[in-house]
This record gives sequence, C-alpha cells and structure tokens, in this order.
Amino acid sequence: MKKNIDLFYWPTPNGWKVSIALEEMQIPYETHLVNINRGDQFEKAFLKISPNNKIPAIRDYDGPGNQEITLFESGAILHYLALKTSSFLGNSKSDYHETMKWLMWQMGGLGPMAGQAHHFLRYAPKMDPPADLPYAKDRYRLEVTRLYQVLDKNLIIRDFVAGQFFSIADMAIWPWATLWKRQEQDIDQFPNIKAWLKRCESRPGVQKGRNLLQEKRSNIEKDKEAQKILFNRSTKNTI
Repeated sequence: MKKNIDLFYWPTPNGWKVSIALEEMQIPYETHLVNINRGDQFEKAFLKISPNNKIPAIRDYDGPGNQEITLFESGAILHYLALKTSSFLGNSKSDYHETMKWLMWQMGGLGPMAGQAHHFLRYAPKMDPPADLPYAKDRYRLEVTRLYQVLDKNLIIRDFVAGQFFSIADMAIWPWATLWKRQEQDIDQFPNIKAWLKRCESRPGVQKGRNLLQEKRSNIEKDKEAQKILFNRSTKNTI
C-alpha cells in the first residue's frame, strides 16, 4: 500500500499554499507540525528535509521512478504536485506558462514584499527593543500596493490569476492576499482582487487547506519567545 505524503507544516501563508494544494488535488497526506515559534525548524531531522530551515516541506514515498523524494520551497512543491497529478496547470502549453509566470510573480514579488510588510508594520514595532522604522514601513506598504495594482489589473479580464481556470498560481497568491489588512491595504481599492478572493474562498479544498490546524496560529506581536527565535537568531545559529 502506498504511503501518504508527509507534509511538514505550520499554519502560515506559505504553509497554506501546500495544504490547499493537497486538499484540492485530493492527495492523501499526513501532517507533521513544525512549530516555527519554538524553533522546530532548526532540528537536525527537519534540516535534512528542508536545509533552508523553512516550512513547508514534503516527503513523497512514491516520487519519480517510484523512489522517495523530499522537497522544500512552496513554489517547487506546488509545481511538483501539479505535475504529479496533471492538474491545476490549465489545458494547454500556453496555460501552463501563464500559470508559471504568476507563480514566479508570487514567489519573487508578492510573498517577499508582503512578508517584509508584515515584519515592519506588525512585528518590529513590538520587539524588544522596538524597531519602529517609518521608511521601512512605507517602503513595503507601498510596494505591496503596487503589486496589488498589478494583480487587480490582471483580474479585470479573467476570473482567476492565469485565466478562466483555478491553478497553482491562485493557490500561491491567495493565502498572502487574504492578509491584506496586516499589509495595511484597502481592499476596496482593488475590486477585482476582492471578487477573486471570494471566488477562491468558495472552494471546499481552499477552505479545508486554510483551516488546517488554524488553532495553532498565534499572535507573534505578543510572543517574545517567538520573536527571539524568528527574528534574532544569527546565521551561525541557524545552520
């Protein structure tokens, strides 16, 4: 009997990408919690799977050539799972490349910029000592606004990010865009994104993936131990 895919996970936007994909693709999986607020990502066993000490990661016992494979980086995992199941990449080569284009846009743009917005708008001012940096706050808030403008314009002509089909690009972008309040964005300024958020949210697989162990999600602004682990570790201590 084939084993379930192992999902190494914590309820974050990047974690949600893969839990949503597994639910949408109806792939059986077993969840292994990696509590990043308490330093589980630095454990040797996890580093063998994800040497960059980031979640999510997966282990597929039925990989290429029926061999076990481990993967880290959410975009790479989404691409792998879509190819494995021949799903959520559209119905043509053009659809595939459009999907990949927007997946890379998320990985190189919206994810990193929104992550920095979260850090400087929400976390840094609450650290000890506080780091309330107006330039950094404005820099990342405005860059997220610019990226939302790009996405909103794209969604004028299509229901989903890569076309008239739900894809792994939507799975990658949606988790970050749902946190628009934390990025200090006015969603009413982006009506096409607002409608798209609701279209994605209406999907049972998206709902189930997003809600996976949601009760574990904590308020890092008030968690000094998590702040120290996530933000104050030296490079020497994380490898």
